[in-house]
Amino acid sequence: MVTTRSLEDLDAHSYQEYVATGQGLVLIPTGATEQHGPHLPLGVDAMLSRAISSAAAEELDALVAPAFSYGYKSQPRSGGGNHRAGTASLSGQALVLQTQDIALEFFRHGIRRVAVVNGHFENYQFLYEGLDLAVKQAQVVGLGGRRAMLLSYWDFVDDRTLEAVFPDGFLGWDIEHGGVLETSLMLHLHPDKVDMSRAPDHPPAELTPYDIFPEDPARTPGSGCLSSPAGATAERGELLLHTVRSGIVRAVTSEFGK
Repeated sequence: MVTTRSLEDLDAHSYQEYVATGQGLVLIPTGATEQHGPHLPLGVDAMLSRAISSAAAEELDALVAPAFSYGYKSQPRSGGGNHRAGTASLSGQALVLQTQDIALEFFRHGIRRVAVVNGHFENYQFLYEGLDLAVKQAQVVGLGGRRAMLLSYWDFVDDRTLEAVFPDGFLGWDIEHGGVLETSLMLHLHPDKVDMSRAPDHPPAELTPYDIFPEDPARTPGSGCLSSPAGATAERGELLLHTVRSGIVRAVTSEFGK
């Protein structure tokens, strides 16, 4: 029996014993290093995906891998833009190859199932490509029976939870960057890293249905937040975490068994 769910804190022999059960599952949190306004740290996306993975791991008998702390380029219509100070990004090719390499390494160890828990919107398609390539490559080199799963944690926030977290009405996922959802989760999971005295309170961004190059900083709020986090609370963060954790556990169990 493993004594920790954190792979980076586990010794190699205990990890080998876990793998030898043949039922091993590794959750890979992915995020970014990206500005989230003046009230939140740059590491929000990886912090949240790691914490959510850890919350689900015990029930799933899973290990949590070290998080991907860099992600694909922040975009104006979802993250404020890659031009903003503090945002440091990978190319799509780099993220695909990193995902493929790490998934293959776990497959090589004897892990048969990996699930990537995404915490940065722009990552998704590149994570998808990397996992697809990893599973195909595993088959080519004789590592049959390996399977992978990809999910973004916010996709498990149901309508009932949205109504509780946004009593005045939910304005849409496209402007939830540095807003109520991420800030509430951080207030619950990492309250020491949130400074609500610096939280901006301005109208939501009015976004175009297209992108332009080079990016125009004037098209998104100067705060870096696409909506105000003013309604965020730790209690709402706790509700969000409970909903997301339960949904992830159900989804992973339905695909991989328990």
